[in-house]
Amino acid sequence: MRRYAIIIELGEPGANLSAYVPDLPGCITVGDSVEEVKVNMQEAIQLHLHGLSEDGEPIPQPTCLAEYVEVPDDPERWKEGVVEVAPLERGKAL
Repeated sequence: MRRYAIIIELGEPGANLSAYVPDLPGCITVGDSVEEVKVNMQEAIQLHLHGLSEDGEPIPQPTCLAEYVEVPDDPERWKEGVVEVAPLERGKAL
């Protein structure tokens, strides 16, 4: 089972969402909700991989990870050295 990271971008209010796969250039989709985009992306990835295979192209291995980081809402806390970074938990996998 392959697991590709996807990036979902929110459009203007009332617009659809779009998504792409950093490891698969050109593999994109849209949807009206996050759940719809995820379903559409699963299909898009499979079709993209099938097309690569049919064309004799190498299938890219998943290499990207997606994570979130938090920053304060207060711009004064954005100054160098002011933001406190929580230590990583030992043994926690990325």
